[in-house]
Amino acid sequence: MTSHSYSPGLHILLTLEVKSILKLTDSQSFIRKTDEILQHYNLEKVGELTHNFDNESFTIAFCLKESHICVHTWPEYEQLTLDVYLCNYLQDNTEKVKAIAKEYIDYFEAKVIKEFEIYR
Repeated sequence: MTSHSYSPGLHILLTLEVKSILKLTDSQSFIRKTDEILQHYNLEKVGELTHNFDNESFTIAFCLKESHICVHTWPEYEQLTLDVYLCNYLQDNTEKVKAIAKEYIDYFEAKVIKEFEIYR
């Protein structure tokens, strides 16, 4: 029996503290930033779903051919949660996931409250 070594990918889960309420309430800017990131890292978006709440917080899910990026904002708590997961089907995307997470931390000028790296 042949054994294949395969790691499905890295999934980073973040809780961030964000002082800029505008960035926690401007879903369109987040979408534009994500589209830039997807283009830069050669990732393919296959779907996108956005919901803006009454307090202007938002939740957005980007379904990618490679997996997903999701965000949920809480401006009333100056926080957001973000998860980035890319599968390793054709290549090892570990470093790409880490770089994307860092781009979002920089975009939000955020302090990391919690960070989990799950190797699937």
